[in-house]
Amino acid sequence: MGYDLHITRAENWWENEGKEIGENEWLDLVDSDAEHRLTGFAEATSPQGETIRYENPLLAEWLGHPKLHVVWFDFGRGNVIIKNPDEATLGKMQQLAQKLNAKVQGDEGETYS
Repeated sequence: MGYDLHITRAENWWENEGKEIGENEWLDLVDSDAEHRLTGFAEATSPQGETIRYENPLLAEWLGHPKLHVVWFDFGRGNVIIKNPDEATLGKMQQLAQKLNAKVQGDEGETYS
């Protein structure tokens, strides 16, 4: 389990009815960002050697991280969600939030500006 940050337009990310980021807005943003690409799935290998796969047709990879190979940006329920982001990822989230007229908010409601 980890800690999620959310790109949201709502006062609280978990209560965003009527303030959702639209799927087409997200797709347009991913398409316009040369560092992102829509993949629809993420795969990783567990310590036991098993392949773990997560699928979401709106999942995108950020390939512009200065140290990590890829960071997954998940989209669901009108929010963009990133698990355990580091400082570089938080910076990218803030850029995207600005383009979406949104904010970055943690699981417990704190905002990052």
